[in-house]
Amino acid sequence: MTDTAGALDCDVLVIGFGPTGAVAAGLLGRLGHRILVIDRLTDVYDKPRAIALDHEIFRHLDNMGLADAISPYVEPFTASEHFGVDGQLIRRIDMVARPYPLGYTPSMVFSQPAVEAELRRHATGFSNVRAELGVELLDLVQAPDRVEACLKNSDGRNRSVTSRYVLGCDGASSTVRQIAGLALEDLIFDEPWLVVDVRVNEDTLARLPQCSAQFCNPARPVSFLIGPKNHRRWEIMLLPGEDARQMERPENVWKLLAPWLMPHDGELWRAASYRFHALVAAEWRNGRILIAGDAAHQQPPFIGQGMCQGLRDATNLVWKLDHVLKGVSSDRLLDSYGLERKQHVIELTGKIKAIGQSVCERDPAAARRRDAQILAEGGGKPQRLTRQEIIPPLRAGCLSHHEDEMPARGTLFPQPRIASGRTARLLDHVTGTGWRVLIDGRSDDAASMLSLCAAHTDVSGAAVAPAGAGLPNALEETEGVLASWFDHHGVVAAVVRPDHYVFGTARNASGLGDLLREIDMLRRDAPAEQDHIPHQMMERTS
Repeated sequence: MTDTAGALDCDVLVIGFGPTGAVAAGLLGRLGHRILVIDRLTDVYDKPRAIALDHEIFRHLDNMGLADAISPYVEPFTASEHFGVDGQLIRRIDMVARPYPLGYTPSMVFSQPAVEAELRRHATGFSNVRAELGVELLDLVQAPDRVEACLKNSDGRNRSVTSRYVLGCDGASSTVRQIAGLALEDLIFDEPWLVVDVRVNEDTLARLPQCSAQFCNPARPVSFLIGPKNHRRWEIMLLPGEDARQMERPENVWKLLAPWLMPHDGELWRAASYRFHALVAAEWRNGRILIAGDAAHQQPPFIGQGMCQGLRDATNLVWKLDHVLKGVSSDRLLDSYGLERKQHVIELTGKIKAIGQSVCERDPAAARRRDAQILAEGGGKPQRLTRQEIIPPLRAGCLSHHEDEMPARGTLFPQPRIASGRTARLLDHVTGTGWRVLIDGRSDDAASMLSLCAAHTDVSGAAVAPAGAGLPNALEETEGVLASWFDHHGVVAAVVRPDHYVFGTARNASGLGDLLREIDMLRRDAPAEQDHIPHQMMERTS
């Protein structure tokens, strides 16, 4: 990253080395780009904040080669049972059943300090990625081909760094967002809560609930989460008149935990008061400056999607930045990032808010009506949902323009297990990532569709089928996940983006040919032909 006359110090300057910044830096580093990542703190924060991740995020971490490194700090997420006014079970939110659609446990809990350290280690393992800690961003100035950043070093001296793009992953009070003039929109949720993390003594664990729980008690709503090993978390709603800082004091925390624990039952790891907000940036990009993670959105924690949303930002943006930096597409492609992610955040936050408002109901009569309604929606029994059905698809952006005739467009593509000798490997390990066409090997058109893919050097093609069915050289899946997916949607091929979202699907070879021509137009970046990218995606923020 040595500067020469007219040269840039780096391709992307990442501000913030938390999980979102670390994943972005690691992904970009793996793709060969010169990255400088800074953080004003000098080490990983040693207390747990995020606690949940899902199979989409674990799939990306596996793609990065991190699955083995982080697995010791990850466990399955138990079901979350919701209890009403009288302590009765009214709702249960669990995972989808086996065979798991992406190949991993769909919902997981993890220890953030340890996982974050592994994310940082991975990113800095690339020679083209440099991390500087204890460094603060002071200002950003944009030019047509670069951004100049004024940084304050740990020794107090200022210096200037130039970069092609800047990515702000610097948290809820983001300096990048403020400098870029990217305003936040209020999605109308603001509640004070106390988050308490305890390392519970082994001989006490059996006395605690064996599932995560939402105690929807109007007197004081409480969430209980089972973390890895002996980590247990309580999220406790603060009542009017309670001073948030006073409630963080250990003696007050233990009073609140008294229904479950006494001080001798465990070690108080963290007690921090928060206002659970629902906010989203109006715009996610200003020229060469982009934001991600908490800098771009904040949402209530009721189904544990906060960090997942930040890592979705990173995985959505990185492949697009890669295309732009390598000259495959113009930087107009980057406008699809905010278009896709903002809509997804708003839709998911709306669903989370509905759950949160249900949990937070303080009026006893309204809470009883809530309980009755939820039970009625479950047919007189506790309502059952999965966390996976709550997560929406992408609905607009860099997707095929044939929206009305494309089932599964904008959804996550499944990942079946593929037979490999006496074992089985996950699909991504066999095909790699990047742009892919996955074909139903049982289809009469399978061979001709593979030939179509072979003519497109930047798109790989593979046929997949159950054992003994269809094309002789098809990859053999072991659990029927993909065959069921093709049958359910009535398609025989899917074009999949590098972030595993379905660009479009086809019912025959002709339909696949149309999709591949759309990909060619995207790569040629001919503005007049890019009608599959909405007009607002073409406009640069001022």
